[in-house]
Amino acid sequence: MSEFLSQSAYFGVLVSIAGYGLGALLRKKFKSPLINPLLISIILTIPVLLMLHIDYETYYSGAQYLSWLLTPATVALAVPLYEQFELLKHNAAAVIAGIIAGVLSSLGSVMGLAVLFGFSHEEFVTFLPKSITTAIGMGVSEELGGIVPITAGVIIITGVLGNILGELVLKLFRIKEPVAKGIALGTSAHAIGTAKAMELGEAEGAMSSLSIAVSGIITVAGAAVFANLY
Repeated sequence: MSEFLSQSAYFGVLVSIAGYGLGALLRKKFKSPLINPLLISIILTIPVLLMLHIDYETYYSGAQYLSWLLTPATVALAVPLYEQFELLKHNAAAVIAGIIAGVLSSLGSVMGLAVLFGFSHEEFVTFLPKSITTAIGMGVSEELGGIVPITAGVIIITGVLGNILGELVLKLFRIKEPVAKGIALGTSAHAIGTAKAMELGEAEGAMSSLSIAVSGIITVAGAAVFANLY
């Protein structure tokens, strides 16, 4: 059975979609932020691969077809931004300042952790792009000499945690302004955080969509600078 499945070109896609679909159903039924479809998919996929003795490379050879959709899906986030363009125009200065602050906080927190736990330079640059979308973050990590597979995992974990805890943090600090909510989620938790922002409202989703692109560009430059400081 495992040999048959490993030879299937679409096994990875089937497992990933099935896991995510089950997670979405559980999320709809229980309405809990702790039940994240992406997290459920990860939790279910790992034991399936272990039980069937299928290695990651074999799984990814099929699942990679899903990753091809990442870039067009990110580009499609421009649609809600266009619909909220007037809101962006009236808050342009605050939006840019918020995104820059978010990027600096992300890079600065990684440096703080590196000093605290004694990271090597390779480990440090591996974690630097943790808050930007995978498509950009993996390229940044590779360019700086980081461990790309770990960077991908860290980016996913960051997004999932942002999706689960983001709304709670916003309520804890009594952040009620839609623009601020969107910028916070998009800058700190990239596309997965943006999914949560879109659940909160159109304005939140639009600002989060913008934050993904702008924070990604700023992080590319900022990570190169921070890499030389440690």
